[in-house]
Amino acid sequence: MRLAALFGAIPAVLIGACGQRAGNEPALANAPAPASRPAPASHAGNVALRPEGARVAPRSCAAEMGAAARRLVDLCISVSPASHPPCNAANSCAMIEDEIARGCAFIGDGADRPAQCGPAERSPETAVATVRLYYRALAARDYPTAYAQWADRGGASGNDYESFAAGFARTRATRVATGAPRDMEGAAGSSFVTVPVTVDAELDDDTRQHFVGSYTLRRVNDVPGATPDDLRWRIVSASLRGAR
Repeated sequence: MRLAALFGAIPAVLIGACGQRAGNEPALANAPAPASRPAPASHAGNVALRPEGARVAPRSCAAEMGAAARRLVDLCISVSPASHPPCNAANSCAMIEDEIARGCAFIGDGADRPAQCGPAERSPETAVATVRLYYRALAARDYPTAYAQWADRGGASGNDYESFAAGFARTRATRVATGAPRDMEGAAGSSFVTVPVTVDAELDDDTRQHFVGSYTLRRVNDVPGATPDDLRWRIVSASLRGAR
């Protein structure tokens, strides 16, 4: 079942984190002013929309990681090609990680690629990292960053931005585990890989749910004219089902 269909059948489920929800930590001192990433065209700002119209700010990286967020911020600053990057602990950790991934894609897989960038862009392990980033963004209620992990600037999710964000508004917490990537293949100038996942979700009404399935991701092969964003893995479909 595609994730878009799941939204219609089971609203406000399935999202989570690559870890447990963190408590409130003190903000970092001496951090640069917060910078926001561009939001989807259908969204007016970097906030989440609840079904009743209330807006919820994403959880900051300082709140999620405490003082450890400084290391993420420093790495972001070191690799970002932007003049005003969102490398700030007041933004979500997912937003900072997304900018790190963008910077690493810009650097590429050559000799200049820092070790902190992790596996090569073309590797299936980097696709797994994209799925984990997606869930980290959802856990922080940073829905613009989560939406951006889908191909076609979020369109591959099967939802516009507002519907996408509203579908997760009632999820209190989740845990996700990723399996070994499989079915790596290439076709028509692109590569595809499947990442298995298991998800445990808890809704605001204390309902607990368990899902198993996989995400399929695509990236453009290293061809002339491909942009750094083309070379990043993006989610193109999901197959998830409820399980006991």
